[in-house]
Amino acid sequence: MGKTKKTRKIVLQRFAQMKKMINPNDSRIKESERTPKRAKKEDPDKLKIVEAPQTSSALFFQYNTQLGPPYRILIDTNFVNFSIKNKLDIMQSMMDCLYAKCIPYITDCVLAELEKLGNKYKIALRIIKDPRFERLPCMHKGTYADDCLVNRVTQHKCYIVATCDKDLKRRIRKIPGVPIMFISQHRYTIERMPDAYGATRT
Repeated sequence: MGKTKKTRKIVLQRFAQMKKMINPNDSRIKESERTPKRAKKEDPDKLKIVEAPQTSSALFFQYNTQLGPPYRILIDTNFVNFSIKNKLDIMQSMMDCLYAKCIPYITDCVLAELEKLGNKYKIALRIIKDPRFERLPCMHKGTYADDCLVNRVTQHKCYIVATCDKDLKRRIRKIPGVPIMFISQHRYTIERMPDAYGATRT
């Protein structure tokens, strides 16, 4: 008897039984608990395909062919407020800057932002509701004007953006062919305007 027990022990040691494991791809294991798959090493000889964003047909290199009188100007909330502070008539000052007819455009977001600011900005609201100011309806959710203006300008290159906001200016400078109008030394100045059109530049 003792000999058979010994031989059984030796067999068990030799062919040790492995613990039964669930397959890592089993449906019972939660997604978060699964071990992450190892990323395959990229072949250095393989051709890399890079998709570049499609450039606008309005641009001839950096030159925007869609810009021209009458100029369409998208107005930001703070541009109206700073115009009032500097006692500038928006329509007249734009004409003085660009030497041509200007059509100011107000989006629903800008109007909503001004309405949120309350009674303090009643004058700005009254100026914006002037019939000479064109209204642009917004299809997106929320009332954050900066994103709305940037999206509009990337889709349609026919606008000049009027703003005094540093962050918005920085974002628009990354979009080729879009001029920026802002207030400097108590008058309107324009940045990145094509040389063919007469305007006071910085």
